[in-house]
Amino acid sequence: MAEPAIVWLRQDLRLEDNPALAAAIETKRPLILVYVLDDETPGRWRFGAAQRWWLHKSLESLSTNIARRGGSLVLRRGRADQVIPQLTRESDARAVFWNRCYEPFAIARDAKLKDQLAASGIEAKSFNGSLLFEPWEVQTKTGAPFKVFTPFWRACVQRGTSRSPLPAPKSLNGFKGAVTSELLDSWKLRPKAPNWAKGFEPEWRPGESGARAALDAFLSTRLTAYPEARNQLGQNATSRLSPHLHFGEISPVQIWAAVGDAPGAAKFLSEIGWREFSYNLLFHWPSLPEQNWRESFNAFPWRDDEAELESWRRGRTGYPVVDAAMRELWVTGTMHNRARMIAASFLIKHLLIDWRQGEAWFWDTLLDADLANNAASWQWVAGSGADAAPYFRIFNPVTQGEKFDAEGVYVRRWVPELSRLPNELIHRPWEASADTLSRASIVLGTDYPKPIVDHSQARARALAAFAGLSSKD
Repeated sequence: MAEPAIVWLRQDLRLEDNPALAAAIETKRPLILVYVLDDETPGRWRFGAAQRWWLHKSLESLSTNIARRGGSLVLRRGRADQVIPQLTRESDARAVFWNRCYEPFAIARDAKLKDQLAASGIEAKSFNGSLLFEPWEVQTKTGAPFKVFTPFWRACVQRGTSRSPLPAPKSLNGFKGAVTSELLDSWKLRPKAPNWAKGFEPEWRPGESGARAALDAFLSTRLTAYPEARNQLGQNATSRLSPHLHFGEISPVQIWAAVGDAPGAAKFLSEIGWREFSYNLLFHWPSLPEQNWRESFNAFPWRDDEAELESWRRGRTGYPVVDAAMRELWVTGTMHNRARMIAASFLIKHLLIDWRQGEAWFWDTLLDADLANNAASWQWVAGSGADAAPYFRIFNPVTQGEKFDAEGVYVRRWVPELSRLPNELIHRPWEASADTLSRASIVLGTDYPKPIVDHSQARARALAAFAGLSSKD
C-alpha cells in the first residue's frame, strides 16, 4: 500500500483555496485528512463555548464534502504534537502538510512538530492559507512591523494579492488503510440542557457552502451600500463572514478575488485589512492578548466590580443600545461591529473594568472569537493598543444609539420591554414621564433597570483616570 500524506486541517475547514491540501494532492500519495481537537491549548484560549457549537457544524459539513469526493475526515482528540506523530506511525505516512496558524502557542507547537517529524524522516510543509500576506512580508521602509493601520493597509493594497484562489479538488484519493476516527458526537461540542445555542440555528449556516452563500448574498445585495450602511444597527448591511473566516471556511484570497473593484469594495476590503493588521500585531507582539501593548497602561487604575461586570454581560446596564448589543451576542453568538465598539467602550470607560474581562467574555460567547481580532480590538478601544482610539474618545451610549439606531429598530428587537417607547425616548427611558412609562407598561428598576452609572459622572471619572497615565511607553 502506498505511503500516504497527511493533511492536518486546523483553521482552514474548506476544500477550495486550501494550499496545504493542494500541495498534498500534487504528491500523488493517498491522503489522510485529519482534524485534531487540541484541548491542551493554553487554558483561557481553548475554544470558547460558542465556538465549539460552530466547530461541530463545520466539521459535519466538511466531512460530507470530503466523503462526496472519495475521501474521509479522521477526527482525533489530544495534544496535536503527539497525535500527528502517532498518526504517521499508524499509517506509515511520509509527509504532513498544514496551513499556518499565527497564535503564539500554535507557532511554538508547530515549530517543535516540524523538527520532530524531520528527525523521523517525515517531510513537513506549511503554507499560508489564512491571510493575504504573511505577517513578515509587509514591513515599513526600515524593515520594522507596522504599528498604524492606514500605512499598513496602503502597503498591502500596493502589493496586490500574491495568488489566485485554488480550485477545490473534484476527487480525493483517500487512504485505504486502517486508520481509526473518533465520533464527532463523542466530543460533546454542542450544549444539551439547557440548549443556550438554540438561537444560533436560524441565524447561521456553518460550513464551506454556507460561507460561499453568505459572500454571494452580500455581494449581490449589500456591497454597494456598505460604506454608508455598515454602521446602522437596525439594518442587515454587513457581510456576516467573520465566523466563516475564523474557521477558514472561506479565505481572504477568495473574498478579495470575488469582490474585485465593485462599488463599495474598497471600504469592505479595508475591513478585511483590519483582520490582517490584527494578525500582524499578534505575530510581532505575541503578548497582545494578555498584556497592554502600551506599557503606560500597566498603571491604569482598573475597578473590580463583579456586579457591574455581570450587569454588562447580561445586558442589564440601563443603557438600551449597550443592553441590546449584549443580548444580541447571547442569543445569536455575534454582535454588530458598531455595537461591539459601543459595548466595549462602556465596559472600559464607563465602568473602568479591565479590557481583559471583556476580551474573555467575548472569547467564550462569540462564534467568530479570534485571538488576533479580539485582542487587538479590545486594546484599540481601551487606548492601550496600536493605532488605538484616543483616551478622551468616550462613546456616549445615548447619542450613539440615536445616531446609529435612530428608529429604535435594534433596541426594540433585543430589548423588547422598551418597544412601546417613542423613538425620541427609546435610548433614554429614564427621561420618560411617569405617564409615558405607564402607557409603555414599564416600571424602571423592575421591568428595565435604571442606568447603573451616570454618563456624565462616568465620563469625568474616566478622563481623570486616563489623564493620570504617562504618555510615554
